Amino acid sequence: MQSINIVWLKRDLRLTDHQPLQHALEQDLPVILLYVFEPLLLNDPHYSERHWRFVSHSLVDMNQQLAPYGGKVSILRGEILSCFKAIQSLYSIANIYSHQEIGLSCTYQRDKQVAHWTQAHNIPWIESPQGAVIRGAKNRKEWDKHWDRIMRAPIAHLDLNANWLTLEHLKDYTLTLPKHWLKKAKGQQTGGTTLAWKTLDDFFQRRGKEYYRSISSPSASRYACTRLSPYLAWGNISLRELYQQLLGHWQVKGFRRSLVALSSRLHWHCHFIQKFESESAMEYRCVNQAYDALLSQSCLSDRDKLNAWKQGQTGIPLIDACMRCLHHTGYINFRMRAMLVSFLTHHMNMDWREGVTHLAQLFLDFEPGIHYPQFQMQAGVTGTNTIRIYNPTKQAQEHDSEGVFIKQWLPELKHVPTPLLFEPWKMTQMEAVMYQIELDSCYLSPIIDLATRAKEARDRLWSWRKLDQVKQESQRILQRHVRLDDHN
Repeated sequence: MQSINIVWLKRDLRLTDHQPLQHALEQDLPVILLYVFEPLLLNDPHYSERHWRFVSHSLVDMNQQLAPYGGKVSILRGEILSCFKAIQSLYSIANIYSHQEIGLSCTYQRDKQVAHWTQAHNIPWIESPQGAVIRGAKNRKEWDKHWDRIMRAPIAHLDLNANWLTLEHLKDYTLTLPKHWLKKAKGQQTGGTTLAWKTLDDFFQRRGKEYYRSISSPSASRYACTRLSPYLAWGNISLRELYQQLLGHWQVKGFRRSLVALSSRLHWHCHFIQKFESESAMEYRCVNQAYDALLSQSCLSDRDKLNAWKQGQTGIPLIDACMRCLHHTGYINFRMRAMLVSFLTHHMNMDWREGVTHLAQLFLDFEPGIHYPQFQMQAGVTGTNTIRIYNPTKQAQEHDSEGVFIKQWLPELKHVPTPLLFEPWKMTQMEAVMYQIELDSCYLSPIIDLATRAKEARDRLWSWRKLDQVKQESQRILQRHVRLDDHN
């Protein structure tokens, strides 16, 4: 039986700076590049069709790059262990190579099953670190130095002239990518390494100089930010590749302030994924466990209001504009994401778990290791981070002062002038008629009163923060998760 190496692709859909692939290519054995659409993820509430479309585009792009070398990614559908067993019936699996996955509970349980199976069959499964994340880290001692060392390490250039094998004869598992996954979605970014590098090049050639001043604007950030977050989330480009490109432009005139800001965000990227790696139970519970009882006692449950938030029908213009933008494009900037979570958990007084999978489905760049620590941080249930209750009206006035973003996504308000645009419920009935607003519009009667709910949230959150059980848990969190020079 022929011996082979398998490179199991997950969130690392590229052919560069890829340690598992590098290890496989260094051996004189045929290589199978494997991507499996697993039912446990296809049916998981964190994911939606937009994610599988992005993955499909990424795989097509990889195959176009591999074609000159006679290679191709084998695309299967099924439970991963069933796929491995089917491959094992045809070949002798010498090694399985993959990146460590800092994923959801379902992928962690799946990985434990894979580890048990590979051990039982004496098949080495070699996992490479993902970025600068340290598996099983108990604290952050020397973590920043480790990050810097990993990001500055040489990038290996892979020789794709290899003995490639494909699995097209596994008829029970082979998947032909659905046509609707291969179509481009208007307004949403398309996956693939080729577009990742074009997006990065465009940032350095014309967009990046405005990054530092435009990062908070819901409109300007769509152009001035790198827009690489989905390419990083799905591994079309590595964080190290991006960081070294940043260093290569460090002396370019006019870029320094933007690159300082971007460099900080790249540190932040691994910092939060490391938090999730070190305490992945935060997928289900508050990282500060004292808050679980507090939320269960105090949070409201209202399906109608929750659905209004999900669909962008709350009557608060910037909240609704952001949510509708997400539905259409899969992207809004960091500040607007934080505001959506703050509004749900603070103004609406709902448990953060009520909205966590909804936003995951919408974020094209959904990354579990960033999503959960960030969601809890913005919900104010860590006990260690600054409590931020975002005022959507103030955010609109400061970051969408002309109402460009709001009017783009809320056409029913297109005739309303500023400043009424930011607080349309203050309109008189005559003004509503003048500006063509339906009298039953949610913008004349929002689902909550912002001022009242903000005061209630401040009182609630700060009273909780002072509780002994919250403080005790906070000390544990600081010891485990906080870099010595960073308390955020």
